[in-house]
Amino acid sequence: MSVQDLLLGERQALIRTRLDLSGRVIAAELAQELGVSEDTIRRDLREMASAGLCRRVYGGALRISQSQVSMTERIAIGGERKAALAISAAALLPAGSNVFLDAGSTNLALARALPVGADMTVVTNAPAIAAAVLERDIRTIQLGGVIDPAVGGAVGAKALRDAEAFRPDILVLGVCGIDAEAGVTAYSFEDAEFKRFLASRSKSVLIAVTNDKLSTAAPYSVVPLSRVTRAVIEADADDAEAAALAGAGIETFRAS
Repeated sequence: MSVQDLLLGERQALIRTRLDLSGRVIAAELAQELGVSEDTIRRDLREMASAGLCRRVYGGALRISQSQVSMTERIAIGGERKAALAISAAALLPAGSNVFLDAGSTNLALARALPVGADMTVVTNAPAIAAAVLERDIRTIQLGGVIDPAVGGAVGAKALRDAEAFRPDILVLGVCGIDAEAGVTAYSFEDAEFKRFLASRSKSVLIAVTNDKLSTAAPYSVVPLSRVTRAVIEADADDAEAAALAGAGIETFRAS
């Protein structure tokens, strides 16, 4: 084993220990403590997330048992970055379109970024998103059913039945993870089923993806990358990860 391999193993072992003790790690703190760059720590976390050892989030990672946090908790993370994604994604929603906004904290930011009085119909399974769209004076339809607090929306049998009435022009799909091999993935079986059904009925699929979800796979498959039409990624997203999306035929935009 080379010295480099040994150091890599030691770093990741330390990260796992910290995760076990406190449930979370912060990339900047680890980088300073270990004398390596934040990019190095982010690569470690990406590898560990792919191996199912942690869940990447803004600025670090969570212990895998804590990865399915509530919508309320996710809203409080990375607000400025999600707002930048939202502004760029909103510009891709043309007037007169029928849009389905899937549950998710980034999609909530998108709802808040829509122009007041926009000429479109927005359908959603998420109460917080429905409320935000109504505040923009836009025609809003909310699907029914029991709300899953982790998902932030209704994803059960009632929501699926309600969704049968719609064939959206654009589905803005909530993403838990996206990977070249695994495609778009979700942490909840029911959520994955709901997303997959919506994608099957939509003319196009748009995703707005934060850096922590790139090259990350959650347990349940939603759709392959070939089903995604457009993607908005962060301005500082990794070039290789952006190239992987473009290579899959996805029209890819960087947030301003």
